[in-house]
Amino acid sequence: MSVQRIGVVGCGNISDIYFTNLTGMFAKRVKVTALTDLIGERAHNASEKYKVPYIKNTDDLINSKDVDIVLNITEPFNHYKIALAAVKAGKHLYGEKPLCAKREEAEEVLKIAKEKNLRTGNAPDTFLGAGIQTCRKLLDDGWIGTPVAATAFMVNHGHEHWHPGPEFYYKNGGGPMFDMGPYYLTALVNLLGPVTRVCGSAKKSFEKRTITSEPLNGTVINVDIPTHVTGILDFECGAAAAIITSFDVYSHTLPCIEIYGSEGTLRVPDPNTFGGPVYVKRYYEKDWSEIPLLGKFPENSRGLGLVDMAEAIAENRSHRASGELAYHILELMHGFHDASSSGNYYNVKSRCERPSPLS
Repeated sequence: MSVQRIGVVGCGNISDIYFTNLTGMFAKRVKVTALTDLIGERAHNASEKYKVPYIKNTDDLINSKDVDIVLNITEPFNHYKIALAAVKAGKHLYGEKPLCAKREEAEEVLKIAKEKNLRTGNAPDTFLGAGIQTCRKLLDDGWIGTPVAATAFMVNHGHEHWHPGPEFYYKNGGGPMFDMGPYYLTALVNLLGPVTRVCGSAKKSFEKRTITSEPLNGTVINVDIPTHVTGILDFECGAAAAIITSFDVYSHTLPCIEIYGSEGTLRVPDPNTFGGPVYVKRYYEKDWSEIPLLGKFPENSRGLGLVDMAEAIAENRSHRASGELAYHILELMHGFHDASSSGNYYNVKSRCERPSPLS
């Protein structure tokens, strides 16, 4: 099987785990052949650390004959520019979430990729980890009967307390829904299937935030996006779910995700991780039972979705963390905000296949 060659655009905070895994645990399945970043020092440091050639010009990397797949892990507002350049250059594309900041941008990228017979994939790929894959098997095997409802909660008080450069989280393409929502929504779609309509309420609680992390401690930043988003989702399968994503909550006792079935409840682990724990409580049981994890990837396996796509290209099969899935998630996130503005349900136009489970 041919090994796909990866060119990495972006060497920021998230890149380290990608480089670690792609040049380590996945090194026999893909090969990282180039990297670049707008900040030369970051690119140089990554090149030295991971022994990957540094190409200073982004266009040169994208057009390199030694690159088959462009890995786009730039900041969200740059996703469209890099993604569009990649598919126009005839390269397969895999990116960090969201696929693009705007729906029309993502539609253009997917259209060109389809015309050129190129693959598109996108994070998150945590749903391929042992934790959520175990939940998927429990659902498919009927452990809680027919799913009827679900809840999902991602609430904290923002990234300015720990992230070295948190400002972009409060700009277009950021916020709790666009930053963390993809993990929760992708997990739900993997477990329950695609969504037909949504409604939502979105608000901005604070106009400004003060960074307390280094090296920007004391810097005041403007908030341009809603920081507390509540949504309702109706699934094709008939289940309904509620989701809250917030950067406005200091403390809480909420679960990450729970699926409620006709015969019991499934407690899903944090979808920002690849592992567990997984708990089930069926209607006739007094206590929760922890279920041993199934699958090979309980540790941080970021890049697994990219590797699955690379192997799918060689094997001529569908890949799981697909561009179509990512677009469906992007439309859901915009749909919550649109519904909040209009006061009406948003009818989801896109459809995606429920990703097949890992064997």
